[in-house]
Amino acid sequence: MPPTLFDHVQLAMPAGGEHAARGFYCDLLGMIEEPKPAELAARGGCWFRSDGVRLHLGVDADFRPAKKAHPALRVSEFGALVAGLRQAGCTVREDGPFEGSARIYVDDPFGNRIELIAEEVP
Repeated sequence: MPPTLFDHVQLAMPAGGEHAARGFYCDLLGMIEEPKPAELAARGGCWFRSDGVRLHLGVDADFRPAKKAHPALRVSEFGALVAGLRQAGCTVREDGPFEGSARIYVDDPFGNRIELIAEEVP
C-alpha cells in the first residue's frame, strides 16, 4: 500500500543551533516546539509543529544547508508573516504565484530554503 500522509519533514542544522531555530520557527513562523522523546533528545536538534505540519531539525556533524530541496508551507495571514520576516531582517525572495497563490522563499538561520505559500488567493 502507498503512504497516505507525511509524518514529518526533517531538515539538518549545525550543532548548537537550537536557540536560533526556536527564534525562527517559533517566534517568526509561529510554530510550537514539540518535545523530543528522551531517547532522541541527547542527539540535539528540535521539533516544531503547527496545524497539520511537523518539522524536525536534526543535528548533522557535516552540515550543509538545503539550498534547492525544501519544505513548502501554506500559511494564513501571508502578508503579515512576510512583513514580519522582513522586519526581522530576513531576506525574502519573491516568486510568481503557485496555483494562484502568492509565494516567497526565505532561508532559516542555517541557510535551509523554506517556501511559504499564501492560503488565500490574492
